[in-house]
Amino acid sequence: MRNWVVLAALLMLGACGQKSALEPVEGSSLPPAPYGAQVQPTADELLELDPEAAPDRNVELRTRSEEREDDPFDLPPQ
Repeated sequence: MRNWVVLAALLMLGACGQKSALEPVEGSSLPPAPYGAQVQPTADELLELDPEAAPDRNVELRTRSEEREDDPFDLPPQ
């Protein structure tokens, strides 16, 4: 039983490094071209994220502890 587990783990590990061009499964095709597009996008172009889907981070992270500034709106409950 242990040999099967080791063999399965090695096969899965070997498949991780396998890279090839993406293609649709046999008998199917890529989705239709977007409305108004002149050219059908490739599989790689369809996988690219829009800037709105993955925006760049524009907030600088703090690298060390700092004293908090006084907040005039941090009032106790009434």
